[in-house]
Amino acid sequence: MSPAGRDPVALGPSSGPPGPGGSAAANPLEPSSGPPGPDGSAAANPLGPSSRPPGQGGGRAAELLALDRAHVWHPYGPMPGRSEPYLVESAEGVRLRLADGRELVDGMSSWWAAIHGYRHPALDAALADQAGRMSHVMFGGLTNEPAIRLAAELVEITPAGLEHVFLCDSGSVGVEVAVKMALQAQRALGRPGRQRLATWRGGYHGDTFHPMSVCDPVGGMHALWTGVLPVQFFAGPPPAGWDEDYAAALTGMIARHADEIAAVIVEPVVQGAGGMRFHHPEYLRVLREVTAAHGIFLIFDEIATGFGRTGRFFGADHAGVSPDIMCLGKALTGGYLTLAATLCTGEVAAAISAGEGGGLAHGPTFMGNPLACAVAVASLGLLRDGGWARRVPEIEKGLKAGLEPLRGAAGVADVRVLGAIGVVQMDREVDLPRATAAAVAEGVWLRPFRDLIYTMPPFVTDDADLARITAGIAAAVAAS
Repeated sequence: MSPAGRDPVALGPSSGPPGPGGSAAANPLEPSSGPPGPDGSAAANPLGPSSRPPGQGGGRAAELLALDRAHVWHPYGPMPGRSEPYLVESAEGVRLRLADGRELVDGMSSWWAAIHGYRHPALDAALADQAGRMSHVMFGGLTNEPAIRLAAELVEITPAGLEHVFLCDSGSVGVEVAVKMALQAQRALGRPGRQRLATWRGGYHGDTFHPMSVCDPVGGMHALWTGVLPVQFFAGPPPAGWDEDYAAALTGMIARHADEIAAVIVEPVVQGAGGMRFHHPEYLRVLREVTAAHGIFLIFDEIATGFGRTGRFFGADHAGVSPDIMCLGKALTGGYLTLAATLCTGEVAAAISAGEGGGLAHGPTFMGNPLACAVAVASLGLLRDGGWARRVPEIEKGLKAGLEPLRGAAGVADVRVLGAIGVVQMDREVDLPRATAAAVAEGVWLRPFRDLIYTMPPFVTDDADLARITAGIAAAVAAS
């Protein structure tokens, strides 16, 4: 693909808002009752057979699902939801046990976080041990051993030059912190006019405000906020292969707007929720060179790519590049508790600390939570033994074997695999309820989105379960 003429315009964010909300439900403990109609009378049962996934049963499960429909707002959807969620009772290994007794092999690692599977003995033990000492203590003026140990280990394993760690609550917040670091540091360095960000199309960086502003401005999820969010600079999507023209256009765009740009932010090698696209690692070196030449900070969002998912420990390792700021999350605790970390160089930290604010203007209530940090340290210990480095290439091989035959199937536009990531891209929007039900019928949990049916399985998935996952994807493709 030729990037010629694709000089980024300052585009606003894009994509669709959630669907319309619903009215308040009647007594949620009565499964036969539903949201009142416009005249105040009871509506038809919203949990009737047409909206309930097969086999979810009655009794306690029905009561819980009625409460869920009445009160619980699920991600990226209206209230009440368009379809009923599957009720999970427990999880162990790579299996989710539903309330009706069915078991599903988890092909999603709970949105890419549970890399060691569920109920891992080492992680359970770390959580229980820390809970017996203290579950939380504030981080202002106090500190704790798990947070200290985690920060030290992250500095040791991340690319060279990242020396300081800011612990926070979630991936989106980690990106907010990274942006705040870049803006504060530029201001402290005497460049207050550098208030904008640059990135490339096809990315996703979270659902809070600054992260939304650097998500894809056309195919992303945030068109609702056009005119409200900061307007950033976007290059075209990075090609899968090396393209000299694209590299030149990317460099030229950043150089032309250098006096306005505080930082460039990208997901290295794999763009996650923006479209599950893979790009050539050499573009990361291009970004490193042009940002260094113009005093622009380089931020790598490794929230989805970190901790072995792409076949290297970090996406940055594919290019041998060190950013100025790095965001980590998702798999940081092995999927046990929410935790993120934003790392930066000594230069960034020194500039912020010497600036007019006297420090970074951020401080989450649950910063450095001992429970989350203790589990994260244990998860890193499991990764240190190297098992992931042996298993991820085997998963990659199994995904290629299982998914490549779908390349010629009706409606399939592309099949791509990297590390423990397998993607089937359709030529149309996926019918989510039908695709999900088809995978569940095969004993597999998948969560397709847009035109993508994909998997990011736990690293402990064996060959038999991996084959089941690819069979589930095939069923979802056929149902779409």
